[in-house]
Amino acid sequence: MPSRVPAIAFIGGGPRTAGVLERLAANRPELFGGPLHIHVIEPHQPGSGRIWRYDQDPGLLLNSTAADVTMFTDASVACDGPTVEGPGLSTWAAGVLDGSIRDVPALEPHLLAQLRALTPESFPTRQLQSKYLEWFFGRAVSSLGPEVTVTVHRDTATAVERSVGDGAGRNGASAGPDGISAGLDDGTGSDDGPHRVRLASGAEVLADVVVYALGHTDSVPDPESARLSEFAARHGGFHAPPSYTTDVDYSAIEPGQDVIVSGMGLAFVDLLVLLFEGRGGRFEETPDGQLDYVASGAEPRVWAGSRRGVPFHSKISSTLRGEPIAKPRYFTSSAIDALLTRHQELDFRTHLWPLIAKDAGYAYYRELFTGYPERVLGTWTSFESRFDAVDWYSAAREELVNFSVPDPALRLDLEKLDHPLSGCAFADHDTVQRSVAAYIQRDLDLRTSPDHSETLALFTALLFVYMDLGRLVPQERLNARSQQTIHGWWHGFFSFVDSGPPSHRLREMLALHRAGFLKFLGPGMWVRADDSVGRFVAGTFQSPVVVDAAAYIEARLPAASVERSANPALSDLHDAGWGTEQRLLTSEGAHSTGKLLVSGNHQVLSPVGTPQRGLFAVGPWTSGWGAGAFARPNTNAAPFRENDALARRILSAVAAARPTESQLTPL
Repeated sequence: MPSRVPAIAFIGGGPRTAGVLERLAANRPELFGGPLHIHVIEPHQPGSGRIWRYDQDPGLLLNSTAADVTMFTDASVACDGPTVEGPGLSTWAAGVLDGSIRDVPALEPHLLAQLRALTPESFPTRQLQSKYLEWFFGRAVSSLGPEVTVTVHRDTATAVERSVGDGAGRNGASAGPDGISAGLDDGTGSDDGPHRVRLASGAEVLADVVVYALGHTDSVPDPESARLSEFAARHGGFHAPPSYTTDVDYSAIEPGQDVIVSGMGLAFVDLLVLLFEGRGGRFEETPDGQLDYVASGAEPRVWAGSRRGVPFHSKISSTLRGEPIAKPRYFTSSAIDALLTRHQELDFRTHLWPLIAKDAGYAYYRELFTGYPERVLGTWTSFESRFDAVDWYSAAREELVNFSVPDPALRLDLEKLDHPLSGCAFADHDTVQRSVAAYIQRDLDLRTSPDHSETLALFTALLFVYMDLGRLVPQERLNARSQQTIHGWWHGFFSFVDSGPPSHRLREMLALHRAGFLKFLGPGMWVRADDSVGRFVAGTFQSPVVVDAAAYIEARLPAASVERSANPALSDLHDAGWGTEQRLLTSEGAHSTGKLLVSGNHQVLSPVGTPQRGLFAVGPWTSGWGAGAFARPNTNAAPFRENDALARRILSAVAAARPTESQLTPL
């Protein structure tokens, strides 16, 4: 009786799936021999998926330079499988132009023009990135070898079910140590049969392992956002709840109309592109180096605010002058091991953040001392030895810095960095405008000037820690409050400091502000729906400025919510009782992160914490560390380590599930 070929199904075919496929190819010779079927279920183009698809406004850019984007592992990646070098985006673009990379479909003329203009320091368009990701997907598929068939279903997965005859049912599946059944279905109706993945077209796919790799997904609006949308509809206004910016139809916003916008992060940057350049406006460089906005006449007027009241910090264009930092000095494996030995449970704020802050300070002051000795007193050697001996949050450290760095503006204050306008009371509208505009200009001066590379040292130190956090700290050893803090405050702080837009986007904000199209509300923003006037009203707790408008946009991605997911497969996973949201018990009571609960090796966990046979999930909406899909080269990038571990787990599980020859021989 012949065996059925083992099968793996990926729900979602974006860059995360492409990365896992590449790791499957690299690890398969060691862990799994013989034929294998792989199904990729993705309604958009595989490789780029929904978020990075080609069909976006051509003005939307990556927030990373071409030199800082790769899908390939390199020697820095600490993983069990073999690393496979390959071109990052910048090298790929050069290879396409010179013909050394040939397996690329013909590109449209405007993309070829982008390739010719691209430098390692350029911020590529998302359209160009989509082509790199699609090329990488094709290369990953090819590298799997002739015994592996990959079928792409341009469809949407709607549900996953056990095969007929699986006595465990949807809610009580049991699993062995590998998270998959002990044997493959041979057509006899075994309780250990494969999964049936149902598609929107009515087709279905059989798979022994199912991997949910959905990237950023939408959520059904929460009750408050739903109430605001209902209010706008009732009064003839406009409301956009949190969503992926480029998927929203903003055509209802009329020229000259006031629009309240909450959120000043990356979604806000995209929104400005769509509402201004996307409507025919343009920016022009003036002889004195300033940027002016030339209006098309189709623009609205935006009133923007947020918790901080300022946009994300811009990317940095300076280079280090002093001695580079190769790795964290205090947030190390030995330091974390010592903490784990002393404490059963770790607290992020008490145990981890002081080490992170000290690493940030060490890198910052090292660059200041070794790159700009005229700005400090004493030598780096002397400062370093004294800095090593003190805690970050100590009077001794403050005294050391205050003596050694005479200019208070050059002293690193991480709390001030996090909330730059905290404690400010703005007397009137003009004060708010001057203060926020001055902050943006100061940020540009610090991050684009060649004379302030200490900001780059700080950036690099935080990036190293961000990449190492999930590798060094076992998630199960963190208390619930800390897991909440990491997914919330820490990720937000890192994004604010390290994951901001290209510097020219902030220059464009200032140009729009000078042209009267962008007004600032400041920090501590609030918005309410006022039925007495049928309009949205907004202000802040730190100024007397209050505005009203018929249109309100919540410029941010939806918060993770498996329970309210708009993705049918993820919603089905929750409704069927197979998966559940991660719930944390803190001193304030039970709290749901909204993320899908998974184990440390990405297995889907049931509501009672047991692993679901053959079901895995990875991505920003899971309770894992949430690393992105691609990363900087030579940074031991977390997504590549995760992809490798997951690929090896899947291959080992499928290998263990395959019946032996004796099991297949008829009696």
